[in-house]
Amino acid sequence: MPHPAFNLTGKTALITGGNGGIGLGMAEGLAMAGADIAIWGTNEAKNEAALAQLARHGTRTAAFSCDVGDEAAVIATFAQTVAQFGRVDGCFANAGVGGRGTPSFGEISLEEWHRVLRVNLDAVFLTLREAARHMVARGGGGALVATSSTAAIMGAARNEHYGASKGALLSMTRALAVEYARHGIRAHSILPGWVETEMTADAFASERFANNVKPRIPMRRWGQPADFGGIAVYLLSDASSWHTGGDLLIDGGYTIF
Repeated sequence: MPHPAFNLTGKTALITGGNGGIGLGMAEGLAMAGADIAIWGTNEAKNEAALAQLARHGTRTAAFSCDVGDEAAVIATFAQTVAQFGRVDGCFANAGVGGRGTPSFGEISLEEWHRVLRVNLDAVFLTLREAARHMVARGGGGALVATSSTAAIMGAARNEHYGASKGALLSMTRALAVEYARHGIRAHSILPGWVETEMTADAFASERFANNVKPRIPMRRWGQPADFGGIAVYLLSDASSWHTGGDLLIDGGYTIF
């Protein structure tokens, strides 16, 4: 029999960028554990495909189209989510974009800098702010989770904008953990390593890249979206009720090798 603390029946999880990649891996793990799922994404076709995939688990699901970098859109979409589900117990701010592989730091434009930080940092702030407001007003605690990256703690050459956006999430979630602990709200960041998603497809297609990077992963494989279902379940579950402020590496050992 599964540990009762991991039964998420009656809980609702919101996952931004939940229509693909790591976000969908989280959503599926949460649904399998009994949680109702709200996903936010801007691609309607991917939203519908994700809902079809999640439907087999038998929990309530819904998809909302939201530009997470737009404050008014985030406020309105969060209100729509609560109106439909009644509550949000866990908010996984997962939506993100990658850098565009500039030749050097000196050639990163201010426009490109702002493009990355708008989604990877500003949007996480907006999403978690609405979730924190809701959880405090509702009472009963909850979980705030931001998807960061190993780029937050390793030197990501020519991706300083990406690394800066992801590094900031570690500081933000630690501060949230301290500020909201008295409300029973936990906050964490997740640091994925090299995971097979649409965002990494071009890099993984390079034989040179694969030959250089995969041998540095002690578990000798790329991560898969499904590898993030378990950590999402744990963070939303009562099993993590005394765990907050964590920077959780899910990278196959990449950063310690």
